[in-house]
Amino acid sequence: MSKKGIKVITEKCVGCALCVKVCPFSAISIVNKIAVIDLHKCNFCGACKEACKFDAIEIFKPEIVKTGVIEDSKGVWVFVEEEDNEIAGVSYELLGKAKQLAKDLKTEVIAVYLGYNLKAKLNKLFHKGADKIIVIDRPELGVFISENYARVITHLIKKYNPEIVLAGATTKGRSLVSRIAVKIHTGLTADCTGLDIDKERRILIQTRPAFGGNIMAQIITPNHRPQMATVRHKVMAELEEDISRIGEVIEENIDEEFIDKRIRFIDFIREEGYKVNLTDADIIISGGRGLQAPENFKLVKELAKVLEAAVGSSRAAVDSGWIPYSHQVGQTGRTVGPKIYIACGISGQIQHLVGMQSSKIIVAINKDPDAPIFKIANYGIVGDLFQIVPSLTKKMKEVLKK
Repeated sequence: MSKKGIKVITEKCVGCALCVKVCPFSAISIVNKIAVIDLHKCNFCGACKEACKFDAIEIFKPEIVKTGVIEDSKGVWVFVEEEDNEIAGVSYELLGKAKQLAKDLKTEVIAVYLGYNLKAKLNKLFHKGADKIIVIDRPELGVFISENYARVITHLIKKYNPEIVLAGATTKGRSLVSRIAVKIHTGLTADCTGLDIDKERRILIQTRPAFGGNIMAQIITPNHRPQMATVRHKVMAELEEDISRIGEVIEENIDEEFIDKRIRFIDFIREEGYKVNLTDADIIISGGRGLQAPENFKLVKELAKVLEAAVGSSRAAVDSGWIPYSHQVGQTGRTVGPKIYIACGISGQIQHLVGMQSSKIIVAINKDPDAPIFKIANYGIVGDLFQIVPSLTKKMKEVLKK
């Protein structure tokens, strides 16, 4: 792909300084009656080119490189991610959605599974919607290293030419597919909350929040294949497990050149925190700015302990340093969908609601009766959380003892 660039045609430039006046980045100066552009400041916005009356400025744009032949692209791929040596829940969710997309496209769902000692886990992928599994089982892939995985999957994409590639919008998924998209020069939409198919044009319609969650943008990749997207955990539904489903396993192999010897896994250090996994929890107790101080999170943690729940938080609490980022629920944090979500002192800004609005039952505790969270809550308690939460904890202890 050619690089973007800009140049001044000295034979045409008269040093009029019109370009200097319109440049919003102060990237142009006049030297010896000729415009000179500082490429470190230039943003290639084109304002100077439009202002120049002598056509003395030329902007070069990258050449569009089409990847896979669209007519020959086929298959909806799902990258299978592992967590604690088990297939992550988001992968099953993506298989369920991929099944719907593949039905509209009249094609197959293909799970792409890299790792080591994977044989015992393959059938579950068929039970959850995969028609085929492309598997590479090697010791070198036993630990996720995004550079190695990206090289391998890029190779597979060039070999099989899939129509769509999906991955979870997780730490691993985000790290992986961005590298792949760059390598194969295709589009990528991150953090999708909805996927659909334009059947007539065979285009994936990718929906995600934009402008701070105030609008939902629909994004397409009409000219490149594969169409790639990462999808948030807990926004898609898994298929019911069907143990009668079977499929084809395609075993691939790789050469040593795909493994970057400069990168070595040393250790994985878990963050010390509350033990219940936020994204997989059935009950989440979240605290926000209404807690007023970090030490008051003990109220939330005590209730969570009684209910065997996970502890969540709003962005305001995380930004204030009251609780680690791993507990954040919302557009810039985790997307969750528990059976019960209890929000303590959280006003309910749209960025937070995006991350928890799919919860089955939402309970809001807030002293402001006009707080936005009450609009989506199934149950709302208007009052002082410092009285309500301890009373709720005490009552739950009594009920659970019985």
